[in-house]
Amino acid sequence: MHALDVLGDPVRRRILEVIAEGEESAGAIAEVISAEFGISQPAVSQHLRVLREHGFATVRPEGTRRLYAVDPQGVREAAQWLTPFERFWRGPLAALETELARGARARRLAAERGGSRTDQRTRPTQPAQREPGEGDRPADPHHDKE
Repeated sequence: MHALDVLGDPVRRRILEVIAEGEESAGAIAEVISAEFGISQPAVSQHLRVLREHGFATVRPEGTRRLYAVDPQGVREAAQWLTPFERFWRGPLAALETELARGARARRLAAERGGSRTDQRTRPTQPAQREPGEGDRPADPHHDKE
């Protein structure tokens, strides 16, 4: 089984997320996975076995418990396979990072100016303010009567 075949299963990916934080007991993993995916403890054990056999997880006994952790070997294998494809996302991610930095800079500058100035292109247009009475019809009650 290829590393990406192992990672293609959402249950196994979630197990890796759980143990990425540090060692977890098989029982704790089964509790989380069973609650989220509605699968039995034996089914979780099968997923743990696949992760172990393909180099994504390690297990060590501690008394009656079995503690699982991420094995970097499987993660490295998946990363090596993906390396030739990085060019497809490296540029767009760099462009996204640039745009996010520009937005953060613009917000910071606006906050430093008190937020009173906005970009003319994005400011909503509003009718010009006028003084009361300016441009109003005369208050003469007979003015509209003919």
